[in-house]
Amino acid sequence: MTKCIHCGLDCGKNPVMFDDKPFCCEGCSMVYQILHEKKMNRYYTMMPTPGIRLDQDNTAGTRYAFLDQTEVRSQLLEFSDGGISRVNLFIPGIHCSSCIWLLENLNTLHTGVIHSNVNFVRKEVTITFRDAEISLRQLVELLHTIHYIPELSHSTKKKDEHQHTNRKMLMKIGIAGFAFGNIMLLSFPDYLPGGEHVDQLMAGTFGIVSFILALPVVTYCSSDFFLSAFKSLRKKIINIDLPISLGILALFLESSWEIFNGYGPGYMDSLAGLLFFMLIGRWYQGKTYESLSFDRDYRSYFPIAVTRIKEGIEDFVQLKDIEKGDVILVRNSELIPSDAILLEGEGSIDYSFVTGESFPVSKKTGDFVFAGGRQTGAALLLKVEKAVEQSYLTRLWNEEKVGETERAGIQSVVNRVSHYFTIILLALATGALIYWSFFDFGKAVYVFASILIVACPCALALTVPFTFGNVMRVFGRNGFYIRNTEVIEALTHTDTVVFDKTGTITHARSMNISWEGNPLSETEMQWTRSLARNSTHPLSVMIGEWLPESKVIIADDFREIAGLGITGVVDGNTIMIGSRRFITGNDEEVASRLSTVYLSINHVIKGHFTLENRYREGLTEVVKGFEHYNIHLISGDNDAERSNLRDIIGSDESLHFNQGPADKLSYIRNLKSQGKRVIMIGDGLNDAGALLSADVGITIADDVYHFSPACDAILQSSQFGRLHEFIRFSRSAMKIVYSGYTISFLYNIVGLAFAVQGLLSPVVAAILMPLSSITIVSFSTFSVRILAGLKKLRA
Repeated sequence: MTKCIHCGLDCGKNPVMFDDKPFCCEGCSMVYQILHEKKMNRYYTMMPTPGIRLDQDNTAGTRYAFLDQTEVRSQLLEFSDGGISRVNLFIPGIHCSSCIWLLENLNTLHTGVIHSNVNFVRKEVTITFRDAEISLRQLVELLHTIHYIPELSHSTKKKDEHQHTNRKMLMKIGIAGFAFGNIMLLSFPDYLPGGEHVDQLMAGTFGIVSFILALPVVTYCSSDFFLSAFKSLRKKIINIDLPISLGILALFLESSWEIFNGYGPGYMDSLAGLLFFMLIGRWYQGKTYESLSFDRDYRSYFPIAVTRIKEGIEDFVQLKDIEKGDVILVRNSELIPSDAILLEGEGSIDYSFVTGESFPVSKKTGDFVFAGGRQTGAALLLKVEKAVEQSYLTRLWNEEKVGETERAGIQSVVNRVSHYFTIILLALATGALIYWSFFDFGKAVYVFASILIVACPCALALTVPFTFGNVMRVFGRNGFYIRNTEVIEALTHTDTVVFDKTGTITHARSMNISWEGNPLSETEMQWTRSLARNSTHPLSVMIGEWLPESKVIIADDFREIAGLGITGVVDGNTIMIGSRRFITGNDEEVASRLSTVYLSINHVIKGHFTLENRYREGLTEVVKGFEHYNIHLISGDNDAERSNLRDIIGSDESLHFNQGPADKLSYIRNLKSQGKRVIMIGDGLNDAGALLSADVGITIADDVYHFSPACDAILQSSQFGRLHEFIRFSRSAMKIVYSGYTISFLYNIVGLAFAVQGLLSPVVAAILMPLSSITIVSFSTFSVRILAGLKKLRA
């Protein structure tokens, strides 16, 4: 048999040839030619015959014409600014690492694709593309060409499909349970003393009835196992459903042979019981997954807040409280949380968080703006047009960061172990079948089925996601919001912590402020407040709140230079607020424990604000909690507080002052080059690059809940004193993971030992298999809750 190079199916008598390689159809040959021309042959080296065979569809050129309609296009796109668009598509054909590699390299197939990101579990791909080079229709046609056809109506059907799947599973459980009960009743005499003396005609009749009752169990109730095993075999993959399917078939065929040859009732009762308990186990596992997913989706979100203006009053509110029609204020560097209409101001919006392309998009009054952008100029007034979808913002946050390399964690090791587990299991079951065949073939089949069913790597694979998933839930309920479970594992390997100063170890919203210099008129204070209002920097926010309330004037030509200050034109006057170097060009700073912010109006220095720094409560305890870490501090301020910080941090060599954003980034990179595993803790304003470069970047969020996409975690400022406890909790959680692995290995070793000796029936094996997964889930959940109780964290 000649196999297709692309999909692995039989090419038949007349294979399509290209480059001296056989293909089953023109479609597979075409995909190969495209990849060959683009020098993407690695697709075929990652896995043999990874492609999908589809009947060639010559209507692809017209079937997607509807995607050119503006209304349809706007419903499908998550984002579009006229130049760059973003779409999330469900592709059922995603099934292996080669699929992921190919779909995440679409930019090689077409230059109009900027980047693409695959969610393997959901079988979804998010693609960002340039409208001028490739339209949505052309993008879908490109996917169709390489045989990854998206289901464009999937999102509207998800809920109905989910409900249908649940009903289908419950129906299968009901049928299997009905058959199990009745077959057990018919088999009852065989379990009693003297059962062998039952009338042969009646025993044969009972056997035939048992066979009839077992037919829907095998053909319908076990269909998911057979289909999964069949699909995996077509792709040269051995999944866990393959040994289960073999066990079911072995029991059914052996029992049928015994019944129709008059040798006995077979094992139809065990077969029905096996399916009944396995289906219950899978149903329970599914419900558990749903519960954990719901918890993650709705309870563990990071708390983004936004400034809402209602009846002239500015107020910070949570995203969930924002409704369509609300007017919100978005300052420089703040995230636009919802699709909206620009009411006031000039938009210069950076959509790199959404598209990966870091250049500002200009917007004027009346323009529509998409969620996920970041304003890079003066404050904007926006009217919300669509209810906030934090699931969308969270998905953006969870996507791989630009320049981030994949963390090779413990889960990748477990995935490799699980792959070989099934192969070893099949070899062991075959060996036991051969051995027992010399004594009793019926017993051999019984043992064969028991081995295939009792052993399961599922519990092994569930340990990390369930343990760390529960840790994320505990952290979220205690004000520590994690990007994904990989961050928790990364925390356990860290050995160095780097603190920023302003807004991180000092309070950002509670400073004593005073003015030194020429008295300011009401008009000058109004100008100053109007400019300061545009920035989210802690010092700008404090100054804006300290100045008396007045009507806000729109600032033109607003600019914020990270680490230096802000400037803009207010009512025709050039206002500058920032450091002495920013205002005068002089690098000399007055040595003082106070933060000094200078004010210039029309290039005349009016004086300066002094803000007395106050360290956060619990700072000393946090530093002590990191006693086994290398502790560093980097700050953009002068070194007036060196002596105080030396007493807290404990090392003068680890204190670095007058550090700009580039200096902070360089410092983190230097530590990592020395082999250090670094936690960077900042405010996400002047240290975004350093946060992104660190192994784990954590931002401290005050009442504003300033959100930095560069970070891996967000810590509410009220929980700052418990930071070291969260790190210790992560390390303890890793011990729970190792304990879960131990339980899983012991279960499989003990279960297999009994099954090989013929001391374990398939029914008991069917009960134990899901029970092992349930045990791991329960163990992880309760262990994390107990640990949270010991650490006095709310679970």
